Amino acid sequence: MAGPDDPNHECSAMDGSQQVPGNDMTDSPFPLEPTAAEAQAAIAEEFAFFGDWSERYQYLIDLGRKLPPFPEAWKTDAHRLHGCQSLVWIVAEGDADRLVFHAASDSAIVSGLVYLALRVYSGRSAAEILATEPNYIAAIGLARHLSPTRSNGLAALLAFIRQRAQAVSAA
Repeated sequence: MAGPDDPNHECSAMDGSQQVPGNDMTDSPFPLEPTAAEAQAAIAEEFAFFGDWSERYQYLIDLGRKLPPFPEAWKTDAHRLHGCQSLVWIVAEGDADRLVFHAASDSAIVSGLVYLALRVYSGRSAAEILATEPNYIAAIGLARHLSPTRSNGLAALLAFIRQRAQAVSAA
């Protein structure tokens, strides 16, 4: 997965200005917590329960299985987060008051990373998204335990989320 500093990196997945046929923002289970800060605190607390990284990876895989169904019809190049080694599709919809992200991956661990990002950012206002640094990554020690390609992919996912928030804020 190429990172946002890579000149070949593209975050050209579907933006919030395009509507997804047959979808309703109320279909999203996110947010689970009232604020992004509370979501990050809950994530840190959950991961602290596990003693070693084999258990944490298993939990990450389990979280990825909790992602809401992502329609096969959305798994197109238009929705793909380009530059990722794994296939990741993401759809953003909403406005500055509430942005909802729908996403999926073909990788179990990457699906877990997607779940964590959506838990923190999906269903939030653009202002809250832009004001929230992804502190959960350091809090759970994730950066030290991801391969470079997964780290770059996570950076690309977070960059896409921020870009969408910036775009709807400017609209």
